[in-house]
Amino acid sequence: MKYVALLSGGKDSCYNLSHCNAHGHELVAAATLSPPSGKDEIDSYLYQTVGQDAIEFVARALDIPLYRRVIQGDSIEQNAEYGSRSAGGGGVMGDETEDLYTLLEEVKVHHPDVQGVSVGAILSNYQRVRVEHVCRRLSLAPLAYLWQRDQAELLSEMIAAGMQSVLIKVAGIGLTTKHLGKNLHEMQDTLTRLNSLYGLHVCGEGGEYESLTLDSPLFKRRIVLDETEVVMHTENDFAPVAYLRIKRASLHPKDSSTNKKVEVPPLLEDRFAELKDTIESLVLEVNSSGGAYAPPTNKGHSIPDRPLIRAIGSWLAVGNIHKEPSLGLEITLDHEVRDCFLQLQGILESHELRLQDVANITLLLPSLAPETFAMANKAYAEFFGTSPPSRACVGVDLPEGVHVMLECIAHKENTDTKTRKALHVQGLSYWAPANIGPYSQAVTVEPYVFISGQIGLLPPSLTLPSPSSLALEIALVFQHTDRVIRAANNAGGHIVLSLYWLTDTVDVISVRRACEKKTPTLFLVVASLPRGARVEKQVLVHTGEFTVPDEDEEDTFTQISCTPEFLFGMCTRLHVVLVR
Repeated sequence: MKYVALLSGGKDSCYNLSHCNAHGHELVAAATLSPPSGKDEIDSYLYQTVGQDAIEFVARALDIPLYRRVIQGDSIEQNAEYGSRSAGGGGVMGDETEDLYTLLEEVKVHHPDVQGVSVGAILSNYQRVRVEHVCRRLSLAPLAYLWQRDQAELLSEMIAAGMQSVLIKVAGIGLTTKHLGKNLHEMQDTLTRLNSLYGLHVCGEGGEYESLTLDSPLFKRRIVLDETEVVMHTENDFAPVAYLRIKRASLHPKDSSTNKKVEVPPLLEDRFAELKDTIESLVLEVNSSGGAYAPPTNKGHSIPDRPLIRAIGSWLAVGNIHKEPSLGLEITLDHEVRDCFLQLQGILESHELRLQDVANITLLLPSLAPETFAMANKAYAEFFGTSPPSRACVGVDLPEGVHVMLECIAHKENTDTKTRKALHVQGLSYWAPANIGPYSQAVTVEPYVFISGQIGLLPPSLTLPSPSSLALEIALVFQHTDRVIRAANNAGGHIVLSLYWLTDTVDVISVRRACEKKTPTLFLVVASLPRGARVEKQVLVHTGEFTVPDEDEEDTFTQISCTPEFLFGMCTRLHVVLVR
């Protein structure tokens, strides 16, 4: 696809371009946001503003047009989420994020065929959430191939690829003015040592330093800094804040031999590659024993006429939401989705809840053919804004006259503590698949984390492996689930329930061998899964945080961390409720 580079001039925004190029995307323009005239830098939560005096040289080195806008907004919305959870919500008026919206809107006027935006985010959810919010509103796909990469590996890869980026700002412990102007290769040992001593982020993700790229694999010419000036912002013996003011720079021809091949990380981590090998051997064993495709049988069945509702404390489980078959009215699938959500809204309101309080939804459709899936998602998206619920979507044999069924789990959020948080990643990366519908990859309502159903998509392309490989799909499903859990909760967590949706009963044998031991597990064979996948994994995670009575003080409680324990199918220190 054609894309625009969100350019700061730093190493991350420039290196991500090389990965966009490696995946066949075409760079057509660059866009940047600058501080007001006369200011080298401003305190922005979202943008790198130091080094903007050289940003035009970066665009000229790339040989692309540059679109600029002065930052006019402030960091008004500083919470983890941006925008409203309600459907149809826009941005926050006066927030600096809206400057990005206006800038990219202008780029689309000049380049209407642009479909993507290159983003150099590695670790910052704050930055990712806001860029993705803007991209969603402009129908642009974020391209974020550095997202969640190991920083030490990434720094080494940048150096190996011939990236010539120099430090132009220091603001971390152990970094001083003597490090300004030094390139990544010269700084690697120092950054690694400071990481060991103080936990400094080697890629500067904690704001320890900023960089300016003088050469990269996509540059047509290299930049030379002819004259610079050190500006001391804050003097400090341990962590002074200082930056380079670029007073004069020039472009020079470069040796094409300096353009080295960008290293693409392996698809699977070692432990999941080993799992793939194990499953491949098992699949051969099953096939040689006469295993054959066995689609689920279509059996006539009936469903209750009314939704099933169960409330426990602040939790509400609702199942069996569908239109009434007896009405005999033929309506389109998208209207049926809307009807189900209107029913759900009424049920939630009767329990003083809203759609924004829903943590997880199971969407059952008669088919997951592309046109059916797209129609259902379009109607579904009308009911959610920022941070939608986690979700599993599967194709099942519904009773005649019923084409949509919903199930959900909701929780009344404490407005004071706001314990609900979502991981809603919409960019293409090497990490895990971007959402292929209006759902979050994970929703945390302490102490539970609801993980959306994961299928074996290749993250950079959102396609299934070709040729089809059950072993690779299973390995990817396990890796995606693991990575989502770790991204949703830094401490990881404990899987307390696993659901495996499959389209072939024979595949249950292979999945059972791979699945977690001593974890309550359900295997469900259904008619179809999204994108034609063979397996989908959905889990419920417990953070390991428990509130228990204090042993010393009566009527008081304390927070402890421990592993949930299961005895004969029951879990001590944990209460799990299933409603089906």
